[in-house]
Amino acid sequence: MLIVRFKVTCQPAKADQLMVAFQQCIAPSRAVEGVIHFDIARDLLDPDTFVATEVFQDRAALDRQEAQPIIQETIALLGEVLAGPPEATIFHVSSSEPYGE
Repeated sequence: MLIVRFKVTCQPAKADQLMVAFQQCIAPSRAVEGVIHFDIARDLLDPDTFVATEVFQDRAALDRQEAQPIIQETIALLGEVLAGPPEATIFHVSSSEPYGE
């Protein structure tokens, strides 16, 4: 299993544009085979920052998700709207369990 944490900070005047682009990515990404979770949230302390948490069954699922046209369009948009480079980390997880049960 792979967990991807992706964080971006955009130019203040571009935050709403990026939010719309991210919103369009969620449903198609969640429908990809092997995508376990796909969530994007706005930072509560910095409304110009977005954090995506993505959980994939394997690298092939991540590749399928990233190959979607809407994802490629959004990646292309990042160069126009970001205030700095994105932060991304891939975590390789060997097991998981429900929390609090």
